[in-house]
Amino acid sequence: MYPKPAQAELVEAPAPPAPHNQDRCPNMKLTRTRAVFMRGGTSKALVFRAEDLPQDRAARDALFLAAMGVPDPSARNLDGMGGGLSSLNKICIVGPPSRDDADVDFTFVQLGSDKPLVDYGGNCGNMSAAIGPFAIEEGLIPTPPDGEALVRVHNTNTGKVIHARFPVEGGLLAVDGDLAIDGVAGTAAPVKLEFVEPGGAKTGTLLPTGNAIDVLEVPGLGAIEASCIDAANPCVFVAASALGKTGIELPADLEKDAVFLAAMEAIRCAGSVAMGMAPDLAAAGALASVPKVAILGPPSDAPKLNGDTLPAADHDLAVRMISVGQPHRAVPITGAVCLGVAARIPGSLAHRLSAEGEGPLRVGHPSGVTVVDASVEISADGQAFARHGAVYRTTRRLFEGNVVSRL
Repeated sequence: MYPKPAQAELVEAPAPPAPHNQDRCPNMKLTRTRAVFMRGGTSKALVFRAEDLPQDRAARDALFLAAMGVPDPSARNLDGMGGGLSSLNKICIVGPPSRDDADVDFTFVQLGSDKPLVDYGGNCGNMSAAIGPFAIEEGLIPTPPDGEALVRVHNTNTGKVIHARFPVEGGLLAVDGDLAIDGVAGTAAPVKLEFVEPGGAKTGTLLPTGNAIDVLEVPGLGAIEASCIDAANPCVFVAASALGKTGIELPADLEKDAVFLAAMEAIRCAGSVAMGMAPDLAAAGALASVPKVAILGPPSDAPKLNGDTLPAADHDLAVRMISVGQPHRAVPITGAVCLGVAARIPGSLAHRLSAEGEGPLRVGHPSGVTVVDASVEISADGQAFARHGAVYRTTRRLFEGNVVSRL
């Protein structure tokens, strides 16, 4: 949708097949589907218009797997658009709104890497930043040619509405801006994501167990303190010290610790059952993308992926989150929003471990800091209600055309 380059830059080439949905290539082994490849925050995804996809769920899922090159025994996904990490193996579907308080519907799909996982269980906050700009650039909704755009995004995975605010120039997302986010090189125009009443995204309540902190009986580990919070996406938070960790380990070090990863998966499954998301541990294990699970630690000088050090004074709480079995290189945005909300709930582990202070929470992660603003109201009878959670991201359209899938 961006202006084409000057004619002098064009190179003559055979015209490609018409970009029509499911247009078969002559050898009848490849399928072309209109798509856009976008970065949202620290994630990347193929973004499809709903009208271009098969109605049949099985056919749709097969298309997603083929387009991303999943599964791949080597977990590199080289025969597709995937990248071997949970943050890179993502699909977004955008279509007309199904509720009056939204402008578009957005469905998020998390794919595996070495396994044929197609998971609709939760939302992706990073890719949520791409949906508003995608909607206006595709002409799905009207927008002012210049100024600030507001796109109300209904995430169908959670049933929640996200307000995306961002600058536009000439009816498109502003190309330049001064917002830098850790984990992404350079600066870009800011996209403010306001998660409206994010509590109960999957379970219907902010505190699914009824408590700010619980003691989970985890097979192989015994009693483990955990805060089970459902805001933007459900998460299970445990103290890093409970597992012999500090909360400032780098992802590569955590990846080498098979015992730790197994323990985190066991905690995640126990939390899922306690939150009422799964009837038993086996069912919880099959729902790989939610709840997320994370270790928390107090602020301290921490190594970053780029070799620098994140000073203790520059963050309020350290987190290392596991996403689909992999240590995240930063922190999922929905996980950061959930953590920001949790830190405002008296008695939670996040509240206990975070540095005291007012204002937005500075969440320290392997790539740097993510700032989250959250508002939680506590009623006279002690009930917690999340009014909102907000975070700033950047996004960019990387490629537009047709994804060619081997089906």
